[in-house]
Amino acid sequence: MRRALLHAALAAGAALTLAPLLWMLSVSFMPAGEATGLPPRLLPSEPTLEHYRALFTRLHLARAFANSALLAAAITAVSLLLNALAGYAFAKLAFPGRDRLFRGLLAALVIPGQLGMLPLFLMLKEMGLVNSYLGILVPGLASIFGIFLVRQYALSIPDAVLDAARVDGASELRVFVSIVLPLCRPILVTLAIFTFLGAWNDFLWPLIVLSDEDLQTLPVALANLLGEHAQDVELMMAGSVLTTLPVVVLFALFQRHYLEGISAGSVR
Repeated sequence: MRRALLHAALAAGAALTLAPLLWMLSVSFMPAGEATGLPPRLLPSEPTLEHYRALFTRLHLARAFANSALLAAAITAVSLLLNALAGYAFAKLAFPGRDRLFRGLLAALVIPGQLGMLPLFLMLKEMGLVNSYLGILVPGLASIFGIFLVRQYALSIPDAVLDAARVDGASELRVFVSIVLPLCRPILVTLAIFTFLGAWNDFLWPLIVLSDEDLQTLPVALANLLGEHAQDVELMMAGSVLTTLPVVVLFALFQRHYLEGISAGSVR
């Protein structure tokens, strides 16, 4: 009975969590004006794809979607490499000031990111990177959280394994590529999901850096769309589905590795 009650409570919680997403998906297929009718409908009377067609034809969000996908993928790929290298160095390589530098990085975690936006913007302006993809890419290439996550996981790798590879003549790069990266795969997948979500959903920084409409990311383009079509609920829900779908697909594909990385990191 206790197990049945627990499963029922979990099912109820899952249903409450999924209900807004399912309603958003349902509204995106409703004809214009149906979502605001009384009594409110849960399912479309005549499902239609007109709002999705409008997003890609009349409102030209395909370019914004491609911009977000390109930037999120690039930031994730480069950030994984740099964070893994730094995390491994802090965990397994001895160099002067290592622990002091790492404590300084951890102390910087308490500083809100908004405080650094103005100096970062001025630096990018001096480098000529404002209103460019590099202006979005460069600040996201490494993160304190990513370095910390990889470092804590890499600490669990036995030093004997790394020393044995060095004795066999492997270089540090070979040790990192052939031993460290495969062993750190669960935490790297977890970090990749976190990084992709942050880059895909980022709104404030692209809004500050990018002024050209052709360079805008999907969250910024949808925010501009809200100002022009605030009353078109069905169209806005279609845009929300478009923003949410890649994230849901990514999580579904890598769910096992993500949970493995989270649980392994908590144990270590």
